[in-house]
Amino acid sequence: MLQKLTLLFPVWMVLSGAIALCWPTWLVAMNQGSVMVLVLAFIMLCMGLTLTLEDFRRIARMPRAVAIGFAAQYTTMPLLAWGVANALNLPPHFAVGLILVGCCPGGTASNLVSYIADADVALSVVMTVCSTLAAIVFTPLLTKFLAGTMVPVDTWLLFKQTLQVVIIPVVLGILLNRYVPRLVMRVMPVAPLLSVIGVCFICAVVFAANAEAILNHGLELILAVALLHGGGFLIGYNFAWMLGCERQIARTISIEVGMQNSGLAIVLAKQAFPLLPLAPVVGAISAVMHSLLGSLLAVLWRTRSLELKTELIQTASVPDRSNV
Repeated sequence: MLQKLTLLFPVWMVLSGAIALCWPTWLVAMNQGSVMVLVLAFIMLCMGLTLTLEDFRRIARMPRAVAIGFAAQYTTMPLLAWGVANALNLPPHFAVGLILVGCCPGGTASNLVSYIADADVALSVVMTVCSTLAAIVFTPLLTKFLAGTMVPVDTWLLFKQTLQVVIIPVVLGILLNRYVPRLVMRVMPVAPLLSVIGVCFICAVVFAANAEAILNHGLELILAVALLHGGGFLIGYNFAWMLGCERQIARTISIEVGMQNSGLAIVLAKQAFPLLPLAPVVGAISAVMHSLLGSLLAVLWRTRSLELKTELIQTASVPDRSNV
């Protein structure tokens, strides 16, 4: 039941966003920086609980796939976000929010979507870990490089915030998994669902606090994030395919590139750009968009995989009458 509820992640995202827009007063009081940081840190802690030292050893066994995904993650999405922001001539607050989304690491939801898509879940986990750990350097620097021409960017502040809400909780989760495994085993069944609830809560709070702006600029923002994430899925898959990756690995890289840690983008936007109160809105819409696109793509790919398996079984079951 917990797994089924977790798999309905896109549904909860849409419902939480709709509730926040219809009844924003319920959640506006929660729009505090400390609350958002704590919730995101808890989500990243849950991610850390799923990791072991063996996950890091996998990197040595699949370095090429990890390197391809890592390169695609930190080149495609930042440049695509910058390109979309300029092509649509977005105002600075939305442009910075979109660029920040593009510069963030892969989201933990990508592991769930990889599972649904019949992709390589182990590779997805390793890629998420790598991009998350690298975010402490790449996210501040890329944001400074791409958004610094629009607004002042405090690189050091972004660095400290990424360290606080990403690296420390993840490392703590890994240590807990290593030294108190029995406790972690008891928590693990509910951890993915709690992470989903946490992401939905963060997005709902941002939706509620900026309900009017979202309703006024909704179509513009939906188009921007759809182009960003849709382009990420498409480019990620073709980038991996052109470099000779097999279908399952190409799907994994596509999902990892197309799905960002939008919760991190929301928190960083709130903390690092206080003069741009609408910047976090892009992250909230991004979370809904990449969840919907990723889930749709996963269902299509899984259906295709099942069809191929059925064809193979039917082919194998037909007797060879060529020599009869």
